[in-house]
Amino acid sequence: MKSFERIALIVLDSVGIGALPDAEAFGDKGVHTLGHIAEVRGLSLPNLSALGLSNIEPIPGNPAAKSPRAHYGKMAEVSAGKDTTTGHWELMGVHTQKPFKTYPNGFPKELLDAFSQRIGRGVLGNKPASGTAIIDELGEKHMETGDVIVYTSADSVFQIAAHEDVVPLDELYRICETARELTLDDRFAVVRVIARPFIGRPGQFERTANRRDYSVVPPHETVMDQLAEAKLDSIGIGKISDIYAGRGVTRSVKTTDNMDGVDRLLQVLKEDYRGLAFINLVDFDSKYGHRRDPEGYGRALEDFDRRLPDILETVRERDLLIVTADHGNDPTYKGTDHTREYVPLFVWSPSLSEEGVSLGIRETFSDVGATIADNFGLNAPRHGTSFLPDLKMKQ
Repeated sequence: MKSFERIALIVLDSVGIGALPDAEAFGDKGVHTLGHIAEVRGLSLPNLSALGLSNIEPIPGNPAAKSPRAHYGKMAEVSAGKDTTTGHWELMGVHTQKPFKTYPNGFPKELLDAFSQRIGRGVLGNKPASGTAIIDELGEKHMETGDVIVYTSADSVFQIAAHEDVVPLDELYRICETARELTLDDRFAVVRVIARPFIGRPGQFERTANRRDYSVVPPHETVMDQLAEAKLDSIGIGKISDIYAGRGVTRSVKTTDNMDGVDRLLQVLKEDYRGLAFINLVDFDSKYGHRRDPEGYGRALEDFDRRLPDILETVRERDLLIVTADHGNDPTYKGTDHTREYVPLFVWSPSLSEEGVSLGIRETFSDVGATIADNFGLNAPRHGTSFLPDLKMKQ
């Protein structure tokens, strides 16, 4: 089939669509991010439904489309994890065989002593925590002492929170670079170091959009690397560049929230790029999934659904739009961790048949990367099967 000139890939961070067969092994029996939000507070997603949302899996209040506008399906994660990095790497052809190291009891004293000595500041916290909860708990003490707040989560992350008036951003970023250097040691390995700046006063603290992630690089070549090597565009919007440690990203566009991300994507789609525009919409996960807020999560989904027509109208005749997710985060489930789920898959273009067909259950997220590589004539990634031949073109 004739290839597409451009591909736009949207990751709805944590928008899972039902437990994977191995979910119980991850402590996630019976999870269903979309389904449970719909059951708890109702969901009105007419535009996603028109693409085929409930044709993938019945979502209460959203009837299956008689003639879905998009090709649709769902994808299984096969990597050994359920975090952001694992999911995104798998989308680009990398399977993670060994789970990333986590710190459910906090970081070892040896690491924190070396970290504190290097940065010239003390450390508060050192435990798994919600980012908003820990700044509410320790923000005032941080402002009094100048000690930085260090915390982790169920993911492999070393997070550093500091008030922007106490620790200027440039210093916070240098502190994170120090943590990144120290945690490259196999004894203390973490996948991401994250700067978590905040502002405000006790009782009214608020995290800012000046977050910055410092990730390890993928263990081998991704489809994005191939795009860059072929002199094609590989544009990362939102935290994409951070997730891949900048590798394979020819241009990075920062965002402040989901709706700003949609605005930035629309701007890129109006440009004459050739290759991939890849965006992560993080609010579903960071603001609502981890905080176990189904009401806020539902509103965010409906906000995106209202913007979907703008995206479809901007996609050009020879563009391909892919919408999916990177894991689940069922806000009705116990704890604050991601959940092991299938992710939805929507594939749409003005040049495809107006009646979409089922792409079935894909065996790995890497089918997305394989499709991108197939479209641009690149080497197939180590994992994944292209669904490009399965797309039904207009007659």
